[in-house]
Amino acid sequence: MGKISEFNAQDYEVIARDYADLHQAARKRCNNQEELDVVQKAFEFANEAHKGVRRRSGEPYILHPIAVAKIVVSNIGLGYKSIVAALLHDVVEDTDYTVDDLRNLFGDKVATLVDGLTKIKTVLDNEDKAQQKSMQAENFKRILLTLNNDVRVVLIKLADRLHNCRTIEFMPEHKRDKILSETMFIFIPLAHRLGLYSVKSEMEDIWLRYKEPEAFNNISARINRTIHDKEKQINEFIAPIDKALKDAGFRYDIRKRVKTPYSIWKKMNTKGISFDEIYDLYAVRIIFDPVGSETERDQCYHIFSIITSIYRYKADRIRDWVNYPKNNGYEALHCTLMSHSGIWMEVQIRSRRMNEIAEKGIAAHWAYKKDGFADDNASELDKWITKVKEILVNPDVNALELLDLIHNDLIKTDIFIFTPKGEQRSIEKGATALDFAYSIHSQIGNKAIAAKVNFKLMPLSYVLRTGDQVEIITAENESPKREWLNFVKTSKARKFILDYMKSQRQTTVNLGKKMLEEQLHAIGKKLTHKILQSLMDEFEIFDSKPEDMYFKIGSGLISLDGLSEKLKKYNGINKESYFIISDSDERHKFVIASCCTPILGESVVGFKASDGTITVHRRTCINANNLAAKFGDKIVTVKWAEDANSDSLYLARIILKGTDRIGMINDITRLTSMDLSVNIRRFNIGTEDGIFEGFIDLYVHDINDLEKLIAKLQKIKGIESVIKTDL
Repeated sequence: MGKISEFNAQDYEVIARDYADLHQAARKRCNNQEELDVVQKAFEFANEAHKGVRRRSGEPYILHPIAVAKIVVSNIGLGYKSIVAALLHDVVEDTDYTVDDLRNLFGDKVATLVDGLTKIKTVLDNEDKAQQKSMQAENFKRILLTLNNDVRVVLIKLADRLHNCRTIEFMPEHKRDKILSETMFIFIPLAHRLGLYSVKSEMEDIWLRYKEPEAFNNISARINRTIHDKEKQINEFIAPIDKALKDAGFRYDIRKRVKTPYSIWKKMNTKGISFDEIYDLYAVRIIFDPVGSETERDQCYHIFSIITSIYRYKADRIRDWVNYPKNNGYEALHCTLMSHSGIWMEVQIRSRRMNEIAEKGIAAHWAYKKDGFADDNASELDKWITKVKEILVNPDVNALELLDLIHNDLIKTDIFIFTPKGEQRSIEKGATALDFAYSIHSQIGNKAIAAKVNFKLMPLSYVLRTGDQVEIITAENESPKREWLNFVKTSKARKFILDYMKSQRQTTVNLGKKMLEEQLHAIGKKLTHKILQSLMDEFEIFDSKPEDMYFKIGSGLISLDGLSEKLKKYNGINKESYFIISDSDERHKFVIASCCTPILGESVVGFKASDGTITVHRRTCINANNLAAKFGDKIVTVKWAEDANSDSLYLARIILKGTDRIGMINDITRLTSMDLSVNIRRFNIGTEDGIFEGFIDLYVHDINDLEKLIAKLQKIKGIESVIKTDL
């Protein structure tokens, strides 16, 4: 509940203006005046219920449900009942009205939607129950369970989350970290899977703006400068396409698009490239109205043949989602063309129907399906929702395991393979022959010994490729092996293998404990309570028993590689002088996370372990985001102390690329070691055909130290890019 205070004339003016915008948008979605009247009634009811209440930002609370309703209708394309539910979604939680009150006033369906949203919000916001096992994980289970009951609850919740992200600056920092991490771990992948690309992209950019503000601002500025510089060239690229399509008799729109700051940042970091190396920065969308007797698909290929007769295309960058739509219903033909001015341009070809599905996601997908436009491929999204339901109702999977299963399922992409009879099947990219065996039937997976791929004998660990024809070879006396968990990719295969392991749980627990004791003995240590607790924190086994860790070790889910390094973190390393907890005088023991090794001056976040030790991660660390999504109650807002010891050294890695020449390595090492007195720990550079690429691990005093080094290295003749990356 927000703050209570009287509204003034300006407040009422803002409310009236925002609702007028919503009313205009709702008018296009409502089928008749009667439905529009219900929207009006819901607004008046919610406006009165939230009267005098303000958000943290100081604005009238009613502006939030109005904004959520606008996202519901404009970004997602839902109808009047969803608009009404969005307007009412906080009434039951924040006022004395009940679900039954809403049922009497607005009908059963609206009441059911609001009830689902209220239950989700209650669990999300209930921080007083932090001692219960992973409230966030249980909450996500609750969210996803609504997929089969009424997917509109999830869609409205995504709209609610998007607006909360838009106003996140008014949240306290620890709550901000929790919301952003949940958003990245579940809500962004969920928006992607449901085809809500505009919602997904906006959430990603907000995440980056707060997690890496400097990177966000730099990339945004470079995008704006580049667009200004290249505007003429983009228009020149479009002109001959426009003329050719007109001459061919197509009815169409051509729209320009630039990659988002987050997508650029992610590509720079995952691929270790600079801004200038992103060749698909620009995209052009051709959206056509089908004409004549040609099918939509044939017209996509027709347009492709026209534009590739004008420009050379990059063969390995063609993405055919017309013949093989994505699981979320997305259809389009993508290709990358070289303009006459030397710029790579991505071109996306879509029909009007395809574009509507791309813009509005699942709502448009089901609308067209209802109107008879859907084909066999359109049911892929329904199959996914059914599959999620099967995972959710499995009583043997706890909330945290389930959260990982769903997260992995959300972010996957698919490839297409064939059975021996030529039947086409889709499976997750990166899946193995064993994953395929389990996708057919659990017993085929359990009994598998090898595979024939394109008529050649292959091991079960063989990673499948699009177009492979696969036959599974089985043996009656075969059973699942623990090492299978090291290479299976799909959640379905992992689940069946773990189910088998769980049937022999005690044997696996004993094996895991023995493996740990042997590894400890090898480094001269014994399994003490302190070491046990340290490792449980290291492996993120919070609120659980040691047997759970032993089981995961025995099952191969936890690797004991680098055990000595892992224990060093907890061997009396005290960094109290490095960090402080914001707005607190408490003193704690801090350790720096080995997964991302933050450097003095970088934006950080902490997680408190059961013994009070706080592990400090970089804010953008993927492990930190996953932890925050699962254990939001353990987030601690930390910052570097003003008197942090800048004499200490921090390990960092930079990736270098460029054209090779005699003396290049000498120039790099001389600048690094002699001119800047930076200590190099590891130097790994390789050259091929006159191009060099590699990395340097080095010790620096702080992030400014590293940025100065990068700036100077970039000035060396022949170096094209120098980028900081994770170790």
